Amino acid sequence: MTMNRPGAETGVFEPELVNARPATTAVIHGVVAVTDLRGFFDRSFRTLAETIAAQQVAITSPAFALYHGLPGRTVDLEVGFATDPAIRPDGDVIAGSLPGGRVARLVHLGSFDGLGASWERLRSWMREQDLSLGADTWEVYVTEPSPGMDPCHLRTELYWPVAG
Repeated sequence: MTMNRPGAETGVFEPELVNARPATTAVIHGVVAVTDLRGFFDRSFRTLAETIAAQQVAITSPAFALYHGLPGRTVDLEVGFATDPAIRPDGDVIAGSLPGGRVARLVHLGSFDGLGASWERLRSWMREQDLSLGADTWEVYVTEPSPGMDPCHLRTELYWPVAG
């Protein structure tokens, strides 16, 4: 999605159906308490960057998180980057993949604190469209957060596969 699509001026995007391409990834998997997510992300992305650079593998996407099932007190997830070629396993860093196929996508602009509401908006839209919800979902962090940045400039793409 580009910024000259509808919603770029207002910061409000509508859900849409798209075909996602599968991707080879370098990831770190974890089952993490919700309260520990930020630390897990920080540690994981630091380790991933070091391992990917050491192996001279190309990163072909922004950072992402792939969620297995719905979160509760803990979250089962993989965080990483799409790569080419595949990474060689090294410590906690393993090769993984993002699924391809038909997905519902929603662009979220703003703080990560608002992601829950955007996920609910996407879920509601899918139900209104009579689409079956897939099990795994993912977020692509198009804008890399940095210290001191205004969170309203963060852009995250939410993807929910359509089952069946």
